[in-house]
Amino acid sequence: MLYHWLYPLQEQFAVFNVVKYITFRTFMSLFTALALTFVLAKPWIAFMQKKQFLQTLWEYVPQTHHASKGKTPTLGGILILFSVFISTLLWARWDNSFVWMMLGVGLFMGLIGFLDDYLKISKKDAHGLKARYKFPLQIFVCTLAGLVLYDGLGFDTHLSIPFFKQVLPDLGWFYIVFAVFVLAGTSNAVNLTDGLDGLATGPAVIAFLSYGVFAYITGNVKIAGYLQIPYIPNCAEISVVCGALAGSLLGFLWFNSHPAQIFMGDVGALGIGGMLGLVALLTKNELLLLVIGGVFVLETLSVITQVASFKLTGKRIFRMAPLHHHFELKGWPESKVIVRFWIISLVLALASLSTLKLR
Repeated sequence: MLYHWLYPLQEQFAVFNVVKYITFRTFMSLFTALALTFVLAKPWIAFMQKKQFLQTLWEYVPQTHHASKGKTPTLGGILILFSVFISTLLWARWDNSFVWMMLGVGLFMGLIGFLDDYLKISKKDAHGLKARYKFPLQIFVCTLAGLVLYDGLGFDTHLSIPFFKQVLPDLGWFYIVFAVFVLAGTSNAVNLTDGLDGLATGPAVIAFLSYGVFAYITGNVKIAGYLQIPYIPNCAEISVVCGALAGSLLGFLWFNSHPAQIFMGDVGALGIGGMLGLVALLTKNELLLLVIGGVFVLETLSVITQVASFKLTGKRIFRMAPLHHHFELKGWPESKVIVRFWIISLVLALASLSTLKLR
């Protein structure tokens, strides 16, 4: 919004010329979302406590480690998404379809998560929205996003493979199925990871900062040409959204770090995860999501392999899944599990960024 208001004034006031730069608006978006979240967090926590919107504990967690978490407010994801939306609407260009797609996916996936959270709180039942309703709703939203990319925007359906710049398989209409897999898979992966204080928040900050860089480079014709990566017109504007997400999550982490004063809930995890999957699609770095979001991938794989092993052999691979509970039961303090997972996320993100030049 501010771009459309202020940039036309640059002919009279040269200082307003700065708003045309995506880098400037990205940093301003980050700091705006950070400030909004930081200022609104305490009143929001107090409101959640007053309404008794508290975390409902899943029975399949180490109860001795998590007993006190049942008194912690949830629905922090509403605060995160609110700050992201306000900051993005202030600093991003409104004539960019990718920006609206990011906000749309975040909104609708967040609504599914909110319904899940509301049922958990109102019924005092950690199961919330039953899987037979929840997953079809997710698939519906993800399919709509895939159709918009494929048919509405005529998005490039070639798959970019790191280190093989000449190998660009065209997925054609199967790109819709691929998009659904990426979006639904990422949203659920972030949701599975959100089991300890700040465990999902930290890696999400790192992931969005990384994808902000990828979005800027992919949307800059000169840099993309120099690095020999696919150039996606208008993609750079997504950096502003990534900045808002990173800033909002950083502000939230102040209150979500161990011991957490509030949890993001499914409204945050599904909304953030959906937006992370979409930015991977829009920047043509879908496969790098396996590395940048490596912690989310490991958490998901731990659940899949645990279930498969138990059904096939009657034996468990881990003491408990997702993976963070396994380390808890091995005796690792919660804070140590969290920080070590953050370190892994940072290392993986740096490794992903290094592939830009190696390509």
